[in-house]
Amino acid sequence: MNLIKIGKFIAQCRKEKELTQEQLAEKLLITDRAVSKWERGLSLPDADKMLELGTILDISVNELLNGERINMKDYEKKTEELLLELAKQDKINNQKIMTNMLVLLITDFIFYVGILFISCMTLEEGVLLGSIICCFTILFVLVAFYALKLEVDAGYYECKNCGHKYVPSYFTALIVPHVHTTRYLKCPKCGRRTWAKKVMSK
Repeated sequence: MNLIKIGKFIAQCRKEKELTQEQLAEKLLITDRAVSKWERGLSLPDADKMLELGTILDISVNELLNGERINMKDYEKKTEELLLELAKQDKINNQKIMTNMLVLLITDFIFYVGILFISCMTLEEGVLLGSIICCFTILFVLVAFYALKLEVDAGYYECKNCGHKYVPSYFTALIVPHVHTTRYLKCPKCGRRTWAKKVMSK
């Protein structure tokens, strides 16, 4: 998705409607800085603003995300291209989330082991050592819970039996047996429990 192209298209459509950035921002109940960011290709409008923006500028969301007006005969082709691009972006974003999750877990584990080792080597047994161990164990567990949330939110789990891809609830992912990111889940489509692998796209 070409943000620069989309930004120039938004600016062009705004000018065609004889609106300033401030006037467009006022209609959308946002700041003119947000509109400026869109037009410079630094960000995209939030999903909840795209329809409203399209209505004001008299363009479809498909045209907005393609950064150009689309003829009816090319509409289906452009829609397919856009869906493929969005799926690709979704996969990239999910992979980034999974990478962040792994880095977070590894860093958390190294930090936890390091703190315990240093504390045990430098402090005598007692309340202080016990408190440090308890506090950092709680912190370690909280970070691990957050890492699991990142894992569940990124991508899907694929049923080994029927190939259906789905997102389980956080609680389900927490309590089922797992090996790294493969979890023993019940498929909502076929109803069978399998070792569902983590995949990044549908």
